[in-house]
Order: sequence, then C-alpha cells, then structure tokens
Amino acid sequence: MAYSVVIGLEVHAQLSTNTKMFCGCKVEFGAEPNTLVCPVCLGMPGTLPMPNAKAVEYAIMMGLACDSRIDTKAMWTRKNYFYPDLPKGYQITQQGENALYDRPICTKGHLDIDLDDGTRKRIGLTRIHMEEDAGKLIHDLTVSDSLFDANRCGTPLIEIVSDPDLRTPREAYLYLEKLKQILEYLEICDANMERGNLRCDANVSLRKDEFAPFGNRVELKNMNSFHNIEKALESEIELQAMLLDRGETIPKQTKRWDVARGVTVATRTKEEAHDYRYFPEPDLVRINVDWKHIEEVKAALPELPEARRKRYVEEYGIPPYDAAVLTSDKPVSQFYERVCAVTKDKKAASNWVMGEVLRVVKERTISVWDLKFTPEQLGDLVNLIGDGTISGKIAKAVFEDMLADGKAPGQIVKDKNLVVINDSGAIEAYIRDVLEKNQDSVVAYKAGKVKLLGFFVGQVMKASGGKAGPDQVNQILKKHLEG
Repeated sequence: MAYSVVIGLEVHAQLSTNTKMFCGCKVEFGAEPNTLVCPVCLGMPGTLPMPNAKAVEYAIMMGLACDSRIDTKAMWTRKNYFYPDLPKGYQITQQGENALYDRPICTKGHLDIDLDDGTRKRIGLTRIHMEEDAGKLIHDLTVSDSLFDANRCGTPLIEIVSDPDLRTPREAYLYLEKLKQILEYLEICDANMERGNLRCDANVSLRKDEFAPFGNRVELKNMNSFHNIEKALESEIELQAMLLDRGETIPKQTKRWDVARGVTVATRTKEEAHDYRYFPEPDLVRINVDWKHIEEVKAALPELPEARRKRYVEEYGIPPYDAAVLTSDKPVSQFYERVCAVTKDKKAASNWVMGEVLRVVKERTISVWDLKFTPEQLGDLVNLIGDGTISGKIAKAVFEDMLADGKAPGQIVKDKNLVVINDSGAIEAYIRDVLEKNQDSVVAYKAGKVKLLGFFVGQVMKASGGKAGPDQVNQILKKHLEG
C-alpha cells in the first residue's frame, strides 16, 4: 500500500572562522593530528570557554539569509553524553529539553526550493543553533585499533534543522543544494562534504496518509554526499513500507548508510532529549546582541543566489534556465560576471561559460579559477565572434589554444592568421570550386533537395580552413544555386 513520507534534515555546517568556538586554537584541515588543541577545547578541569564573536556573526548571517527570527538573548547549554571522540564528556550547544533553556540563536526561518515540475515549495526551518564540533575517529589506518584526532574538537558549527516538510528524497536533495548555495554565497562555510565541513543527518518516517499522525522516525547519520543521502532515504523508505505492509512496527533507531551494500544499517536505538541531561552551561552567560549590530550585519549581506538569478534574467536578458545554472556555484557566477563586464552579448557569454568552460571544469575536476585564461579573455573571444573577426568554428580552436597556454584570443588569431575571409571574390572562388566538384549534388538541390545547402556550406568552410564568413558564404551560395 502507499504511504505518506515525512522527512526532516539536520545539517551541520562548520563555520569558516580562523579559530575555534571557545578558544584561540586554529581551525585548519589536514594539520598534523592532535596539534591544534589546548586545555579549553580538550575540556581540562578549571578551564573557561569564551565564545567566538565571528562565529556568532556568521550564525546571524545564515539566520537573516533564511528569514529567521534572531534571539538577542540566546543561551548556551550542556549536552551530556560519552563518546570516544568527545574528550569533555559533554558538548556546549544551544539545545535544551524545555523552553526555559532551549534558546537557539535563530528560529522560524524558511527556504524555497524549485521542484522538477517547475513549482516552488517552501521548507520551514525549525531552528539554527550554534555548537562545538567533536573530534574525529579514524578506523582505517590500523587493522585492530581506532585512532583519535582531537584537532576538530571545538570547531564552530551551526546546526540547521528543517521542519518535517520534505516529502521525497528528491526534495531533500534540492533542499540541500539550496542550503549549500547560501552557505557558499555568504562565505561562512566551505560546504565540502568530503572534508566534513558539511554533514547531514536525515529523519524519515512513514504514515498512512498526509493527515495521519507521524510514525516512528529513523535517523540516518553521517552520509558523505547529496546523492548518498538521496539513495539512503530511498532505501529506508522502501524498507519501512515493507515492514508496515507486514503489520510490523518501525523501531526508533539511528542508522548508517552502507554504500557498498546499498542498505541502511542500525547502529543504536534512538536517543530522546532527556537522555542527554541538558542543563544551562554554567561557564557561559547568554549571548547579548543588540539590534543595531543585527541591522549592520543584514546591510552587509552579499547578494544571494535567488536575487542574482532574478537579476541575470532581468538585466542580462538570459533565460531562467541559464541563470539557474550560472548561479548554482558562486565561483562560476563570479567568472560569468567578469566575462559580461567586457562583452555586450550576455547570452553568448552564457553559452560559452555553460558549454565549453563547464565542460572543461568537469572533465578536469578543477575550479574555474584554475583555468589558464581569464574571464576577460573569454569576453574578448565572444567579441571577436560578434564583430565578425572570427567564425564560431575558429573560436573553438582559439579556445583550445587559450586553455593550453593562456594567451589572449586576439594574439592567437593574429599569430595564426585566423581572421575571417570577408573578401567576396575569394569566397566566390571557393564556392565555384566546390560546386564544380559536386555537380550531382547541385542537380539534386535544384530538383528540390534544399537541405543540401548545409552540405555546400560545410564544403566551402572546409576549403577555406573555416575562415570564410558564414553569412557571405550562405548569401553567395544561394545566388549560384538558385540562379
């Protein structure tokens, strides 16, 4: 039988601060294990934490970007649990068991996602709260032991908790994509899942229909890509549906995604809030942020992807699809804008970035900023096509030379003598030669096979080394064939 799916996501985003949440230790990926630590982030007796002001500002930025309410008196709590990667035995967070001390810095926000059918859906955000990260266990360096690296202990995190508004794994994927874009545009998180900068836990349950009470939820933890999250949700939904069809009860569990087997695997029974024995953090006072500072942070927010997409359509006149592709990644968007700064043909610039540039970036697994040529040089190439200096075919060859050595397109055209031939006499000579060598095709064209015009154009362009002006070739060809 069919069931209504309910999905909620908890996304942990490491904030791109220079130092940790409550101490001055440096935040750095890939450092020698256990070197970026101090008594505070290791929870030694007698140490006192001090909040990172920049991390608080970053959390407010994310809240404002998601239209959240900002709590100017947010408070800190202790979440008590023992785990090998948590030296303190507790985590400083902003969660709590009741309203007295459950005071996250941001509440009641939302994100709008564009579904595949063209409709838009609003996903509510229950909260965005701040906390410190735990350390890292490494299981694959020895046969018999797990190793512990404390460098990550105390790294600033925000946890973004969605309302249970998602109904399909695809919606979850689109929501995560949108969330990642905002984090990158704000430049508050690297959002690299492979490095653990962005981690997602998913809660999923099934119920009889959209109006029935929620079923028992299963939490899927520590998935390392959006595609794996989507696959894990699909697998878990299928499993829960099968169990409900049999009349069984779904156990409240925490599970992991086994990539190799393509199944979710239970790791422990799910904890409830009271299991963590929350209480107000005795070593920290409430966060005290005045509204004037919040307004200053809001005024300084960068242009977000939604606003940028709208601007591209309205100011640049490109299709909504192009605008969505170009703004999906901030570096690509910045690259495109610099191309547009030197050319009036925004659509041609869009075609080149979406086509050739993104093709190379994907094939080589690099950033647009790793290319040897500059966006301004690509804009110059677009202009060379637009003013008739070179043809589109020659432009492809020039682009490959730009990829290889980073030379300016104008210099490449000059060095290789690639300028379009606009001399009608020279083009006429190429056309006569092609027609004389293909008399059978000429007869067929005059008999009604007008699609052969493309064949003749191709032959003339080949004979001229791609340098004949396409417009003139078409015009003179038609005169000869129809005369």
